[in-house]
This record gives sequence, structure tokens and C-alpha cells, in this order.
Amino acid sequence: MTIVTEPHRLWHNTRYITWLVSDTSKGLAASLFGFAIPLLALIVTNDPAQAGIIGGAGMVARLLMTLAGGVLADRHRRIALMLLGSLIGIVLAGGFTMLALGDAMTFGSLLVIDILLAARSGLFDVAGESAIKEIVPDDAMGRAQAANQGRDAALQLAGGPLGGLLLGVGGWLVGVVMTLCHAVAALTAWMLGRQARRAGAVDVDAPTSATAKPNAWAEMREGFGWLLSRPDLGGVLLITTVINLGFNATITTVIYALQQDGYSELLIGTLSASIGAVMLVGAVCAPLLVPRIKAGVLTIAGLSVVSVGAIALSMVTEPWAIAVVLGAAVLLVPALNAGMMGYFMVATPSHLLGRANSAAGVLGMGAMPLAPLIAGFGLAWIGREWTILICAGLCLISVVLAVSNRALRALPVESGWAAHAKQYETA
Repeated sequence: MTIVTEPHRLWHNTRYITWLVSDTSKGLAASLFGFAIPLLALIVTNDPAQAGIIGGAGMVARLLMTLAGGVLADRHRRIALMLLGSLIGIVLAGGFTMLALGDAMTFGSLLVIDILLAARSGLFDVAGESAIKEIVPDDAMGRAQAANQGRDAALQLAGGPLGGLLLGVGGWLVGVVMTLCHAVAALTAWMLGRQARRAGAVDVDAPTSATAKPNAWAEMREGFGWLLSRPDLGGVLLITTVINLGFNATITTVIYALQQDGYSELLIGTLSASIGAVMLVGAVCAPLLVPRIKAGVLTIAGLSVVSVGAIALSMVTEPWAIAVVLGAAVLLVPALNAGMMGYFMVATPSHLLGRANSAAGVLGMGAMPLAPLIAGFGLAWIGREWTILICAGLCLISVVLAVSNRALRALPVESGWAAHAKQYETA
């Protein structure tokens, strides 16, 4: 007799909804700060190169702290780390508000606050990303990741105009809203812990190993070693690194160029919102695509569209044209991310998830600090068009790498993820 089980109803999962609210609040704070810092840096310094240094330093800090964050997420209680990270976010966002109110925004102060907030993200965000594995079952992970992509698109949609509007009043107002966002994230993280205890569920934020290893370097190496030993996961990291660098440097170049051409923060924020609107459409389509189209095929198609869009951006300068091109370029990105992240979460054991997440983040985003530097120095030295064309060349390299990667091409549809991942498990 065959027993048919109903698919998991994601939106009836109270703990997932609570987690989503916490993560979304934190994400909105990050979106606002990520929008405000480059523009504040340009306003304060009037120098794209110095703005690039601030952005690059923050990315380096986040990458370095992500390594430690992965170890913490596997050693300690993950929800407790989510709560602690949000509380620290309240303090740092409040400090940013005080700097802005005191008219103390300088190159040095922006550099310091950017590094501190980025380090907070690296140290604590991995715990939140890892907690979802025990909240959502494998058969709903693709849909959960698609929902997360929709959330990210909504943040992109709201973050740009909201950031531009707030920044138009003053940087202090950005800080106030960031502080409120971190407060909501802290409250809902606390609620998530209470829900787990009331339900008598296994504590998702507890370390799964019997005893924590005393050697953090050994734990980091274990995460990297496991990830790189998996042909289905490790092989795509170089591709991720190249496309992240190429496309993010392209977008940063466009933003810097618009600011230097005299366009307002609100207009730049509206441009960002148009990208978010298209990504929201893509996120709505993602739950339909992920169960039906192989993850490898979605990835190659998404990378190809992004690369064509990067090339086209070198040819357009009007904001409306940039919005159209960027929108077309990112249409498949939510489905691409939902497929790759969903498979990663299914394939990775819970006790390694924090370190594997941090290893993937460091390897996949390792070149990202170069993006604002490429944009800033590229604009200063060779101009907008050639800087974007160089970035587009990087995007094309990622497509070639993806097409030639057999392990990536073999990634199946959502229903086959668990079985496919088992092929690579070691005894």
C-alpha cells in the first residue's frame, strides 16, 4: 500500500513566517544602508575612487567575519545568534544616526561605520540563513527559497525609493529607520525561540555535534573541505565568483555614473525599485519554474541573460533605458537563485550548514570587494563605457564556465534534489 503525503503548506508554518519577518526586517535595514552608503560617500567626498574604497573595505570586513560566523552558527544556538546580531545592529544603527545628526559624516567616519555594520552582517547573518533548514522540510525548500527571492525583490523594490526619500531628508532618518528594522528583527527572533520551545521541537539553533571543537581553524577547514569535495556544489563556486563580480561592478558603475551626472538620490532609488519590480515578477514565476526546469538549465539561462544585459548597459545612458535593460537582465535571477540555494540547503547536512554557508559565501563573493573599486577607479581612468564592457566580459566568462561544467548541467528539478545529492554523500 502506497501512502501519499500532502505537500508541506509553507504558509501554514508559523515558525517559517516568524523567521521570514525577522530576516526581512534585517534585510530592509541592510538594503537601506547599502543604498545610502555609496551615495553618502560620493556626496561627502565627491570622489568615486574614495567611495569605492569605502564600499570595498566593508565587503572585505563582511567576508572575513563570515568565516567566523559559520563556525559560530555550527557551535552555538542559531536563534540566539540571530537575536544578538539584531541587538548589535540596533546599537550600530543608532551610532550612525548620531553621526548624521552631529554632521560628522566624513570619509573616515563612513569608512568605520561601514566596516562595523558589514562585520556584524558577516558574523551573525549566517546563523539566520542556516536556521531555515530545520524550520522548512526538504520537499518545500525550493518554494521557501523562491519566497525568499520574492522577499528580496520586494526589498529591492521598496529599498531604493525609500532610501532615496529618507536620504533626501537626511542621513539621520536612514539611521532611525534602520534602528527600527533591527528592533523588529530582534523581537521576532525572540518570538521564534519561544515558538520552538512551546512546540517541543528540536532547537534549530542548537549545535548538532556532541561537543564543540576547540580549534576554529580546523572547523573552518572542515567546512571548506566538505564543500570543495562535492562536485555538485564546489564546481559552481568559481562561476558564482565571476558573475557576482562582473554584474555587481556593472551596477555600481551605473549608480556612480548617474550620481556624477547630477541625477538625484530619489531618481537613483526609483531605478533600483524598477529592478526590484522585475525581480518580484521573476520571483512569482520561480515556484513554477523550479519544479519543472532543471536547476542547471535555469542557471545557464539566467547567466546568459545577465551577460547580454551587461553588454547592453554600456550602450545606454538615459535612466529609463537603463531601467529597461537592467529589468530584462535580472528577470531570471530569482529562479536561478531559488534553484541553486534550494539545492544547496537540501544537500548540506545541518551540522555543517553554518560553515558550508560561510565557505560558499567567501568563495562565491570573494572577489566582490573589487566591484566598487573597479567602478570607482574605472570611471576615473577609462570612463563609463569601457568600465562596463570590462564587467560584461567577466559575465560572459561565467557563462562559458557554466556551459562547460558537467556537474552544474546535471542538477535536476526540485523533486530530484534529495536523491541527486545522495549520490555524492561519502560513507
